Amino acid sequence: MSARRKALVVMAAMMGSAALAEWARPSIKVSDSFKGFKLETVFPTAFADWRVDERMPVIVPPPDQQAMLDKIYNQTLARTYVNSQGQRVMLSVAYGGDQSDGLTVHVPDVCYVSQGFKMEETRDATLQPAPGIVIPVRHLMMTMGSRMEPVTYWVLMGDQATTSNTQRRLISIRYGLKRQIPEGMLIRVSSINPDMDKAIPVHTEFIRQMTAAMPANQRERVIGKVSI
Repeated sequence: MSARRKALVVMAAMMGSAALAEWARPSIKVSDSFKGFKLETVFPTAFADWRVDERMPVIVPPPDQQAMLDKIYNQTLARTYVNSQGQRVMLSVAYGGDQSDGLTVHVPDVCYVSQGFKMEETRDATLQPAPGIVIPVRHLMMTMGSRMEPVTYWVLMGDQATTSNTQRRLISIRYGLKRQIPEGMLIRVSSINPDMDKAIPVHTEFIRQMTAAMPANQRERVIGKVSI
């Protein structure tokens, strides 16, 4: 084979590889199938014995952190709920329609520490928010001075609830093989309580009652449909 012909074959192979790579690049956003999705309507303002506490001001992140969140997420939601016993639970939700690398969510393990909190304890557990669905959750005890804030959270990546970057990377690959870009949602529940063992059952019941009160056609977009 002449040098010119070899060069042409190599060039053709390179062009073919580039074209194949471009064709295989995920380009189908799952979020495009859910037009009109709004966190405010998915997460109820009142359910069971819980109501949004209108007296509690919404805490706005510092401008630099808010700018970063705006780049990662399409929608955010922050509320404080109170029940008839005077117990308060804070809910924070962040939704991103493009989780193309599976790692762009800003998890509390990192977010709280970046705001000056200290992570005193972390526990991985499971929670059954609906029949047939068991999701992994992570409990944290975050402190800053006298503020002691137990946190419970999970991250929905595509159709599956997760707590680790490894899980999210694998889900991203699974979607990528279908040329799809998964959506993602961070759901965080927290309260002010020096006793983590007492706070976790309150968080768990709050989550179960909240998800039970959601529109049935939206619930799996919060808790997933794949049991872990």
